[in-house]
Formats: sequence, structure tokens, C-alpha cells
Amino acid sequence: MNHPIDMKLEAIVLPVADVDRAAAFYGQLGWRVDADIRTEGGGRILQFTPPGSPCSILIGTGLTPSAPGSTQFVHLIVSDIEAARAELVGKGVDASEVFHDAAGGYNRFDPAARASGPDPERRSYASFLTFSDPDGNGWVLQEITTRFEGRIDTGATGYASAGDLKDALKRAAAAHGEHEGRIGAPDADWPDWYAAYMVAEQSGVPLPT
Repeated sequence: MNHPIDMKLEAIVLPVADVDRAAAFYGQLGWRVDADIRTEGGGRILQFTPPGSPCSILIGTGLTPSAPGSTQFVHLIVSDIEAARAELVGKGVDASEVFHDAAGGYNRFDPAARASGPDPERRSYASFLTFSDPDGNGWVLQEITTRFEGRIDTGATGYASAGDLKDALKRAAAAHGEHEGRIGAPDADWPDWYAAYMVAEQSGVPLPT
């Protein structure tokens, strides 16, 4: 059986007018600087990677014919949208309020469809915020805690950062407390239960009860 060749998204080029200004902004966010190259003629090319992300951004002189600020709705995934907003604001970013789709869907593109606050049921995929860099390139933060079924390899589980793992453990602990309440006794096999819960949460299959 032939398997498709892996094609992993590595980098997104952002069009900016002032490379130094953009570099200061993304550096202020605390994103890792993977490369900072000075080119002939006074140019500059940088690569930044957001915490926990397998994909990076590239900014620089002469990298793209696109107009500065024309890249929109680049998504960053977080496990706690309100904590993420507090961190952005603490770093001086003019982030929007947290919002959800007033119709109960997942529309984060139309400002007229937005309702204030996170999704009332705190459904995965349904809470958002936005911010822009100094050139107007637009970012969306989306809260995802449980993946839709089929979105990841069910044979693999991984966390991009210690913070994501911590949040997953907190959700598993809360669910396990409810599980012990249902069975009416302490669960000596709690490590197995935690593991099953966290794998199911990532792969989008039914959670253990």
C-alpha cells in the first residue's frame, strides 16, 4: 500500500513594510527567533516561531510581492483563550475581546456575527479573539481542547508545550473526579483512566465515563 508523502507546513511569509518594526513586534510577543539574517544592500530576513508551534513565520526584505498587511486570519490554537488574551495584553498587544459566533456556529470571520465572551458552553473550536501586527496582518486565536474526530492520527498523542500538557491534565483530573463520583469509590486505576481520556480528547473519539 502506498502512503502519501508527508507535507508538513513549515513557514508562512508575512508581508511587512518595515522589517525592523515587525521584528520588534513579534519579538515582544516572545516568539522564538530562529534566524536573523542581514542581506546585501541593507536587507533583513527573520524567522519567528510561536511557542509550541511546528510552523514558523518569515518576514523580510523582498520576500513576497503581496502588499503589507494583506495576510489575514492566520490561526493560532490555544487551550485557554482567556489566559492567552491576558498574556497578549500583558505584552502590550491590542487584542480584541474574546468572542463567539452569536448563531452558535464557528464563524470568526464576520465581525457582525460575533457575540461577546467565550462560547457559553465552552465548546472546543468555538471561542476566538483577534489581533494584528503593525502592518495589519491579522491573527485569530482559537480555543481547541478536544479535536473533532478524524483530525489527528488516533495512534499518536502529543502536546506542543508543558502548558498544553498541564491544561490537559487539569481537564482529565476534573473529568476523573466526576467518574469517581459515578462509581462511588476511589479509582485505583486512575493512571490508565487519565491516559485513555487524554488520548481520546486529542483524537476526537468518545471520552471515557
